[in-house]
Amino acid sequence: MRVAEAWRVALDALRANRLRSLLTMLGVIIGVASVVILVAIGTGTKQQVEQQVEGLGSNLLLVVPGRLDVGTAPVVSPLDLTDADAVSRVVGDPGRVAVTVASGATARAGNRSDFTTVQGVLETTPSVFTRSLGRGRYLTGADVDTGRRVAVLGASVARSLFPDRDPLGQQVALAGVRFRVIGVFAPLGQSLGVDRDDEVHVPVTAAQRLWGTRRIDGIAVKAPDRERIDQLGERIVAELSRRHPDTEFSAVTQQQILGVLGDILGVLTGVLAAIAGISLLVGGVGVSNIMLVSVRERTREIGLRKAVGARPRDIGVQFLLEAVLLTSIGGLTGMALGVGTALLVDAFSPIPAAITWWSLALAFGVSAAVGIVFGVVPAQRAGRLDPVVALRAE
Repeated sequence: MRVAEAWRVALDALRANRLRSLLTMLGVIIGVASVVILVAIGTGTKQQVEQQVEGLGSNLLLVVPGRLDVGTAPVVSPLDLTDADAVSRVVGDPGRVAVTVASGATARAGNRSDFTTVQGVLETTPSVFTRSLGRGRYLTGADVDTGRRVAVLGASVARSLFPDRDPLGQQVALAGVRFRVIGVFAPLGQSLGVDRDDEVHVPVTAAQRLWGTRRIDGIAVKAPDRERIDQLGERIVAELSRRHPDTEFSAVTQQQILGVLGDILGVLTGVLAAIAGISLLVGGVGVSNIMLVSVRERTREIGLRKAVGARPRDIGVQFLLEAVLLTSIGGLTGMALGVGTALLVDAFSPIPAAITWWSLALAFGVSAAVGIVFGVVPAQRAGRLDPVVALRAE
């Protein structure tokens, strides 16, 4: 039997039982669409996280006390501003070093309040991290040296406390202490699950006095270039370990953070795709079941074909093509449904989604393979029927 004729006969067989064919394809459609959608969500999330990490700045090196391993208990920071000065000497440029000491506090202005994150920082923060102002000015070295009570508000904090007036020059109380607003950040949005618009920056010296401490939580360094960032991290850790021999320190680059997060999100995407693939397996069982029913219904047709010279291989190929055609049409429909749904999710929901060519190829390839694998048994059964027995079937 010619291949073209075999495909035509397969199409005619599917048209003859449109409703049954549609219901059989439904399992494949749902399975393929699920794979495409879940892989798109996993890929979109991974890309968003990578953009957010890279959006913090370029060539960043984060130095913190303790080990940054999963399950490791946090360490109380022994760092203070003298350690930041020591790191500045190692780096050779104080403008490339930033520090932070952060705590939650209630910000009040008049009868309005907002619980936010207050960060004590140096004047170098905008040059180390990617951060731009919408209005006003940022902290200066004089503000830090004198511990001046001035504050730069995040965009959402400014909207919450001063919805109908300009916040510049206004007074805001942080943990009961008044600060004068000198600037407002440009809106930035979410970054690694943290709302970066919901924070207030004050001089680190003022924050330390506010909370009655001398410590800083960590140090961030902007390396001159990516090639020497690992060596710079080793030198900084060595200096801090010399100053604090009882404490272990970690220096982490953006690439290391992206590598860890990428591995985690990659595994998550694979798990989601595997879960969605289970429905494809269920759909394959349905295909096999329907093809076995089709063999039973068309027993006389098989006997007649064998009587006029059709070989067992021809009969087997015919039924195998019908199974592959069934799953291929279902796969293409599922791909279209999955792509459309993923685009709608990305456009109209906060969940990111990104279509990748390999997920489409994988979904379609698996759907076609399902047709082959689950069509083999019915095809073999049809090819082995005895023509005499088949012609006698009712």
